[in-house]
Amino acid sequence: MSNLSNLAIEDRIKEIRKRMDSACQSVGRNPEEVRLLLAVKTVPAEKIIRALDFGETLLGENKVQELQQKYSFIGNERAEWHFIGHLQTNKVKDVLKYATCIHSVDRLKLGQALHNHLTKEKKKVDILVQVNTSYEESKFGASPEEALNLIQQLAQLDTLQIKGLMTIGKLSANQDEVRSCFRLLKSIQQQVIQQDYSGVKMDVLSMGMSGDLEVAIEEGATMVRVGTAIFGERIYPDSYYWNEHASDSD
Repeated sequence: MSNLSNLAIEDRIKEIRKRMDSACQSVGRNPEEVRLLLAVKTVPAEKIIRALDFGETLLGENKVQELQQKYSFIGNERAEWHFIGHLQTNKVKDVLKYATCIHSVDRLKLGQALHNHLTKEKKKVDILVQVNTSYEESKFGASPEEALNLIQQLAQLDTLQIKGLMTIGKLSANQDEVRSCFRLLKSIQQQVIQQDYSGVKMDVLSMGMSGDLEVAIEEGATMVRVGTAIFGERIYPDSYYWNEHASDSD
């Protein structure tokens, strides 16, 4: 990765787009098959607006409170908001006011909470099922062995439009270990397609971030979530966002 510390946000986006294009070309994929989602956790609205001015449209937020605050500045005319963090059941009502897709549905109880609220509102929402392909205790997500059963159960909730899967690759310098996480998600996608669950689509594989997006694209990602390589290092450590022991009403 080139040194981006002194580059403007626009130049960093160009660099990421180049990396995405090169990764697609290396495996004969059309770059238009892969969407760039800007992961905007802790990023001030002014910086996000610069990225939108440069033509980006897809934003992903990890925390409901931050989503509310930034949405109030930016709105939804120029941006499509996805929720990509761990979602507590008591925050369902709030997140559904802003997000058009939730990447982190990882348990039936959360699916039921979403369904109950959506039923009252007579609405539907797109979701991705999060799978813990690295088997790390520090990460959320259904286990790979539970994924098909969870999807089958969620498919019974007609307000949830299942569009695909999400995972967070192993934070490892060993590329083979990282690749195995993405390859496993692709394998689960193929298993779900074979099951042909009614109403379930498997068009989206949300996987890959700043450090491993090439590997993810090589293994079939249709959406990569990039924050650090565009907006710089975060104020908080990753554990602030991916803490398995975070308080929850579940």
